[in-house]
Amino acid sequence: MNQYGYALLGLAAIMAMLVGVLMIALLKLASSTRRTRRPAAGGDDTTLLSSALQDAMTRLQAQERAMNARAVASEQLNGQIVESLTAGLLVVDDAGRVEILNPAGRGLLDVSEVSPSADYRELLARAVPLRDAVAECLATGHPIVRRTLEIQGAGRSSHFGVSVSPLGANRSGVICLFADLTNVVELEEQLRLKEALARLGELTAGIAHEFRNGLATIHGYSRLLAPDTLPAAYRPYVEGIRNETEALGQVVTNFLKFARPETVSFAPVALGPLVRRASDDLQHELPAGTVIETSGEFGEIQGDDVLLKQLFGNLLRNAAEACETAGVQPVIAIAGDVDRKRGSCGVSVTDNGPGIPESARHRVFQPFFTTRSRGTGLGLAIVQKIVVTHNGRVTVGVSSGGGARIDLTFPLVSS
Repeated sequence: MNQYGYALLGLAAIMAMLVGVLMIALLKLASSTRRTRRPAAGGDDTTLLSSALQDAMTRLQAQERAMNARAVASEQLNGQIVESLTAGLLVVDDAGRVEILNPAGRGLLDVSEVSPSADYRELLARAVPLRDAVAECLATGHPIVRRTLEIQGAGRSSHFGVSVSPLGANRSGVICLFADLTNVVELEEQLRLKEALARLGELTAGIAHEFRNGLATIHGYSRLLAPDTLPAAYRPYVEGIRNETEALGQVVTNFLKFARPETVSFAPVALGPLVRRASDDLQHELPAGTVIETSGEFGEIQGDDVLLKQLFGNLLRNAAEACETAGVQPVIAIAGDVDRKRGSCGVSVTDNGPGIPESARHRVFQPFFTTRSRGTGLGLAIVQKIVVTHNGRVTVGVSSGGGARIDLTFPLVSS
């Protein structure tokens, strides 16, 4: 029996008490009337009592009908409130049976239907942190207020804001309210990244600029040394100084580009044509025989065309170089996926190379970190900066073939 059944049972008990009180009052009234009226009026007393009882029963029946109508209206209103909640609502009894799961909750949990005798442990098998929170409240009876839980899903994780409370003294069970805070958490992470990148640029841009000036001076003096005028044993040293200062100068230039704030011009950009154009433009720079495959659905985002082409260019170069280093012919796949429910477009870039070691995945976006001997360590750092500039996010994983997988997520242009 649910909470509405208990409410109707309580109303019936109240009605029975009212009928009993009224009967006692009418009996007292009849007794008093008999004592005050003449004996000859006995037939009139009986008629009066019958009429009073009939009138009282009519009024009671009318009140009962009105109370039943109000109870039905209240139950309908409660059902409408539960159905229209944008947050998930889950009610579980003390035996672990699911009594209520509203449409918003079914959508957040990706559940189509719930059987009347469903166990919450089975229902929340794929949302283990939420299941544990409900179990904790059932076991301790202590409420859980505004706890943030990370729910691992297919392809991505979600963050739920959860509150769980006992139903009360008259009922055993818990009521759980949960909402999707993924966008809020991702926005906070984007803001942290933007602040960190801004601080990094402020702290290092000046030092890098001065360092580049010193390198330019060393390189200039090395150019003044004519190798033909030097003994043969010293000529390789001069060439080495020139080559190293040029390489370091290029590294500093790239770092300054990374640290310096970007001038961004946002406009609606169709990702599909941009990805294909970036692939075609870069094809001649990649190792011979490189295969680039594009599939899926790409949406339209607010972005900078130049920066986005640089982003995909960096990803394609990284993937091709990793495959070439491993001695395999590069096969790079770019797949798009539009999630209109979340208002986002996901793009994955995978390759058939050796992949990125799990121990290094949390560091690949740090400037100057690289797993290759010839890498500068700025390619993925620039990718992350461009993604964050576009209010997106980027993660690193492993492809189905064991290579690297870079997942990008951008917000769609709002209609």
